[in-house]
Amino acid sequence: MAAVQDVLLLLPLLSLALQASVCHGACVEVESDTEAAAYSFFKVGCISCKQRGEVEAVASVNWYFKGTEDANFTHIYRYENKKGEVKNERFDLRLTWAGSNETLDLQDGSIYIHNVTYNDTGTYHCVFNRRLIYTNYECLNKTAKLIHVKVVPKVTRGMASILSEVMMYVSIIGLQVWLVVEMIYCYRKIAAAGEEALRESAAEYLAIASESKDNCAGVQEAE
Repeated sequence: MAAVQDVLLLLPLLSLALQASVCHGACVEVESDTEAAAYSFFKVGCISCKQRGEVEAVASVNWYFKGTEDANFTHIYRYENKKGEVKNERFDLRLTWAGSNETLDLQDGSIYIHNVTYNDTGTYHCVFNRRLIYTNYECLNKTAKLIHVKVVPKVTRGMASILSEVMMYVSIIGLQVWLVVEMIYCYRKIAAAGEEALRESAAEYLAIASESKDNCAGVQEAE
């Protein structure tokens, strides 16, 4: 019976843990795919996780591109304040945001390239500009990543991409399991402390009752 009660009491905690994991999934820096199929759409991945998830932050993301025959990088896209803007006519109407949504605290800065052409082969430069907001001060942080993309007639998924995706899911599941174990441990510790307090209270009550009974007996004998 006690085991059933423990399970019933843990169900709300488990539900809360699963909801939290869905709404606030763990951030894992997975490497982007590098082969894009011509005349399709392609996601250029760029993830920059905060070292301390509890710290509030505001970030913007800028993308730059350098083709195989280009000498310098060209600014092609900017995302800030929940709005994206294509900055180069070469990619006009072909770039859309694929990163973090409905938040100013960006950790996924990925973009989609639509209607990929062979001219999209080259190096993509992703830059996070992040402002970390602490209680008494703010700190500016900049993170940059390079992604080398090659456009091919047909994509053959590499082993590195598969392993990266598997590791991402393993990390997320591992964090969820750890959270559930910690919650169970804390619950059992609190329950044990509560039972000990009840036993001490019962013992104290019995001692007081016994003392009162002795006092009453003494008074009766005196009378």
